[in-house]
Amino acid sequence: MNNVTSITLSISAVERETKLSKDVLRAWEKRYGFPAPQRDANGERCYPAWQVERLRLMRRLMDHGHRPGHLAALPAEELASLLPRHSACPTPYPQRNGGAIEQLLATVKDDPAAFPHSMQQQLAREGLERFVEHIAAPLTTAVGQRWEDGSFEVFNEHFYTEETARVLRKAIAALPRAGGAPRILLTTLPGEAHGLGLLMAEALLALDGAACASLGTETPLLDIARAAPAFGAEIVALSFSAAYPHRQIGAALRQLRLALPAGIAIWAGGAGIASQAPIEGVRCLPTLGDGRRALADFRLESME
Repeated sequence: MNNVTSITLSISAVERETKLSKDVLRAWEKRYGFPAPQRDANGERCYPAWQVERLRLMRRLMDHGHRPGHLAALPAEELASLLPRHSACPTPYPQRNGGAIEQLLATVKDDPAAFPHSMQQQLAREGLERFVEHIAAPLTTAVGQRWEDGSFEVFNEHFYTEETARVLRKAIAALPRAGGAPRILLTTLPGEAHGLGLLMAEALLALDGAACASLGTETPLLDIARAAPAFGAEIVALSFSAAYPHRQIGAALRQLRLALPAGIAIWAGGAGIASQAPIEGVRCLPTLGDGRRALADFRLESME
């Protein structure tokens, strides 16, 4: 028997793997008959690997607006067919770097040992600014698309993320420490473990002379509210990937706005912000370029 398919996971492990709470898992089991866990020697729920994969897929489809009751009833083939496909709509790579990005995508999947060196070569060739804008940003989008359409496994995406984050952190650490204004505190909210967008924003803002301090990912909202004054932050910058549940973004940002002093600006960036309705007291910045323009605007307004 295949070792992977024979694995079973506890309900706590499934919660971590799928980001579906234990209460949701139990409710679906009762309401829809799926998942259908086995029981271990102690009578505790344990979930076969194929059910965990299906739950992951259902969670992704729910983020695209599908209802769980409808998804639970579909056969596996039909469920997979609902995922957005990107092959008919090519990724808009920068023209001069399209070949490099395709090669890097191939390296992630087929020759992962060579990928870190390939990224370092691109960084040395392009410099940090162009590397972020013309290699790392479109490459991250392309990796996400390949994960969505099934041509990349979860481990391919995780490997890409970790190695690219390593390259960016090293490059940021080598920059001169900016002592100027404004001071920007960067992080993500709980449930947003994707930190590449945050690192890319930090790199460009630091290159533009901002004094950046990063808390990493998944900082509780009240801790952000305490940290911002402690760091002397004039701006709190949050990153939201396309995977973050869109329906939660507005409420979370409004809560943070209430928790922070009025004089501290909030910037919300990333692909998850692209269709977000305006929120009073929050500046939404879907692209890295929007973030750089916001920095220039902030400095101009501070001079008035």
